[in-house]
Amino acid sequence: MRAAVLHETGQEKLEILDDVETVGFGPGKVKLRIRATGLCHSDVSAMNGVLPQPAPFVPGHEGAGEVVDVGDGVTGLGVGDRVLVCWLPACGACPSCKRGQTQLCLAGFMNAGTPNFRRPGGEVFGFAGTGTFTEEVVVGAGCAVPIPDDVPFEIAALIGCGVTTGLGAAINTAQVEAGSSVAVIGCGGVGISTVQGARVRGAAQIVAVDPVASRREAALRFGATEAVSPGELADAKQRITAGEGFDYVFEVVGKSATARTAYENTRRGGTLCIVGAGAMDDNFQVNMFELFFDEKRILPSMYGGGDVLRSYERAIALWRAGRIDLESMITHRVRLDGINDALDQMRTGESLRTCIEL
Repeated sequence: MRAAVLHETGQEKLEILDDVETVGFGPGKVKLRIRATGLCHSDVSAMNGVLPQPAPFVPGHEGAGEVVDVGDGVTGLGVGDRVLVCWLPACGACPSCKRGQTQLCLAGFMNAGTPNFRRPGGEVFGFAGTGTFTEEVVVGAGCAVPIPDDVPFEIAALIGCGVTTGLGAAINTAQVEAGSSVAVIGCGGVGISTVQGARVRGAAQIVAVDPVASRREAALRFGATEAVSPGELADAKQRITAGEGFDYVFEVVGKSATARTAYENTRRGGTLCIVGAGAMDDNFQVNMFELFFDEKRILPSMYGGGDVLRSYERAIALWRAGRIDLESMITHRVRLDGINDALDQMRTGESLRTCIEL
């Protein structure tokens, strides 16, 4: 079986191997044939060590495909079912799940330390307990979420992570109010989804902030009312909010420097929403006086900040209704052999989302 493997954390290139096998199939598990998978920036963050992940591993967590085998005790899934991959399935029994905060369930993270694959050289992990840069993968039944027949695999793959994360940040976490002003810092796939979420919620002004001109141009097509470089944000704040700051600012980069910029561009009493996944040693700082005096809400948003199954359904409904555009988010399509070129395009900002077709 073919798969893209990172041998050591810190390497920039993946090796395409054909001697990889799936492991772990049994009760409660399903085997999937991956048909499409998106390249998410979190994959790059795992490769360079920003996000913790044992190596060697197969990156990829934003996938969709078909069920090819079902383990004992699995209900609601059958061979041939079309599914998307949920990299953070809810166990339904932990305190977070019982409180209705299923996006905070840690059961899925525990899977990251269990090998999903093997090859003659030894065990191979799957990123975030999945690993979708491969032809087949074995996952827990909760990771395989059935999708309607009218949803293409490449669209379902995007909904499996980036779209759900961005839409949910605006809809679930920040609960953007109609008529409000919004700034989105970082306009890759997740940031563009945040722009679309703010538009769906009825924001009056949506300012997209990104250093890459092509991403700024794309943001305008997806609903931003204005797109500026980071150096132009102060001017936009002055023109649009009379210097007060935006009602909502979304940080979709995952760095303390951009989080601080986001904080400073949020109005007093406004909302800063942290969407980007950053490093454990990168500390965001505010002083105690401004924290008290400005009364800005700082809201982290994990995987869209809500029940992911409901979020998937909502994304599909909005897509069907033409309220969000998912097809145009896919700017590049490659086969598995082209994965390293796709990684370079993501690093330079050339791509919004690359679909890897298997």
